[in-house]
Amino acid sequence: MSEAATPPPSLDSDPEAYAPSVSGFYQRAGGIVTPLITAVFAFLMGGLVVAATGHNPLDVYRAIFNGAGLNWFFQIGNHHIDIPFTNHHVWFWWDTDTNKTAAFNLTQTLITTAPLILTGLAVAFAFRCGLFNIGGQGQYMVGAIVSVYVGSRFVEMAHIPHVMLAIVLAAVAGAGWAAIAGFLKATVGAHEVITTIMLNWIAYWGGSYLFGRGGPLQNHVQVAVPISDDVVPGARLSAIWGNPALQALHSGIFLAIAALIVFYIILNRTTLGYQVRAVGFNPEAARYGGISVGRNFVIAMAISGTFAGIAGAIDILGWQFRLGVLDVQVSNIGFIGIAVALLGRNTAVGVGLAALLFGSLFNGVSSRSIDESIFPATLAGNLALTIQALILLFIGADLLIVYVWQARKKLKLRPARRTG
Repeated sequence: MSEAATPPPSLDSDPEAYAPSVSGFYQRAGGIVTPLITAVFAFLMGGLVVAATGHNPLDVYRAIFNGAGLNWFFQIGNHHIDIPFTNHHVWFWWDTDTNKTAAFNLTQTLITTAPLILTGLAVAFAFRCGLFNIGGQGQYMVGAIVSVYVGSRFVEMAHIPHVMLAIVLAAVAGAGWAAIAGFLKATVGAHEVITTIMLNWIAYWGGSYLFGRGGPLQNHVQVAVPISDDVVPGARLSAIWGNPALQALHSGIFLAIAALIVFYIILNRTTLGYQVRAVGFNPEAARYGGISVGRNFVIAMAISGTFAGIAGAIDILGWQFRLGVLDVQVSNIGFIGIAVALLGRNTAVGVGLAALLFGSLFNGVSSRSIDESIFPATLAGNLALTIQALILLFIGADLLIVYVWQARKKLKLRPARRTG
């Protein structure tokens, strides 16, 4: 006869015996709750900053929302369908006429969102391997440099092979640039934060030299202008919405969405993803289990650089079509990718939504989008940076909540111990 099972503790002895712990629930729901709380707190604090300037925060946020083109989803279109047997009709909301302000603003927001998705993935994939990839900006810039070189040469190539060649070589360049940091980490233990920052500066000054006056990649038409040759029409990404002459939404958005799917599949459905996550959780335990930690460092950084390199390529081939010294020195897409990855909790869905949030924010506060009568564009740009900084500040909210919860449990146990 088998031994009787030990009965569970009573509620008198343990009030939480039959209820899931809050910390366990938080671990399951934190992937959704924490980013939402973070964004809400950041926008609330930003609203206080707006109020301090004498403006109405609700009006300002509404203007940013409309400036980002998100009101396009709620606009009434010009066509409708009648509901049978009633006197009512339903308006179509998918009016895609980009001559209207909302539609045009939305295309600009999506153009900004696409590279943010990719640079966010570049940071997130390295995070999942326990690496902090600060070098997304350098990897993005290397991809942009390679793509503008390939796109402005080989003028006789057909359209699709030319575009594919530019994107593939940009991805390879980004992967190789990031792999340097992974290799140094795996061989000599150099910290990836230091090496990626150094590689960022190399890309910065390298690009400034290449496109500067007298540089190897300076244009051949205006020698006084420190800028590259233009990408030939056959190497440009196809426009899918809007007028190409007015910076239409290009097909690179599909590459960004595909990258989200690839990111998810690699991490959750492949042996490589399992090894990367195992190294990220505990490198020593992974090494004990037969996983090559150094090899995964190099591969994870290379994949991260691939995402960032593609981001540089789609910006050049999709709408920028040239690259100059000023572009190299003022670009910060790779750095914003850090905030995107942190807010997105290093997940595919989270990174996609966070990229859309930041893309909407930065496009909605531009001088072209926001209504000057509601909030000056100069102040709006600073507001966007403030909200970005606040989001980074509040990213640690989950750690604070867990700490407070653990402290509450300890305080609760102290009277019980004294009584005992």
